[in-house]
Amino acid sequence: MSTHEIRANTILPARREEIELHTADGLTLVGELALPLDRDPVATLVTLHPLPTHGGFMDSHVFKKASYRLPALADIAVLRFNTRGTSSPRGTSQGSFDHADGERFDVAAAIELAEFHEHPALPHRWLVGWSFGTDLTLMYGLDPAIEGAILLSPPLRWTGPEHLRDWAVDGRPLVALVPEHDDYLQPEQARERFAVVPQAEVVGIDGCKHLWVGETYVRRALDEIVARVRPGFGPLPTEWDGAVEEG
Repeated sequence: MSTHEIRANTILPARREEIELHTADGLTLVGELALPLDRDPVATLVTLHPLPTHGGFMDSHVFKKASYRLPALADIAVLRFNTRGTSSPRGTSQGSFDHADGERFDVAAAIELAEFHEHPALPHRWLVGWSFGTDLTLMYGLDPAIEGAILLSPPLRWTGPEHLRDWAVDGRPLVALVPEHDDYLQPEQARERFAVVPQAEVVGIDGCKHLWVGETYVRRALDEIVARVRPGFGPLPTEWDGAVEEG
């Protein structure tokens, strides 16, 4: 059996299902669910992508690589989708960008699909937001079906003090992965802003920028995510024994 280094464009084996989400305000959103190939998942990521007006979509590279790797390497299911009005090769979600208002229905629809998915069930569901997706997570992510949340490059643009207070009162795990050279909120500022949430963990990522460009930072992001949703597992391997594809 051949051993392959896991590179930026490596696609590991998984079951990949095209999905549709149906929002309470009548829209159909498109997405994908990536599952372990021959076993049930032990945890689930519901991902919320960066700002669609600035190029964010379900294929934003950290999330796409999570879907390529985590089902095989960590038995973690990865749900990705385009928020309203967002396009990708998978298709275009109905509606139009709504400045983090109507997107509340998108978040709810994604959580609902994960909660009620069968064959297999999707256990231990965590929200993972990136940039704009972190605002959606903080604003709309306190759903009973969600165990905790991980934030990549949170700008805290739409998030208000009331949302942070809600997380503080709720007490569920909240982890912010903050690049050292982020354009919007850097680690020291993030620690000040998140200080109102006692359980919030702010992790500074040395050398990293807002977009997490480079395999070093992608691997760091995925290792940090896996460490929270599957405690005691990891770091992720950098090689794979078996067949791979290249994306």
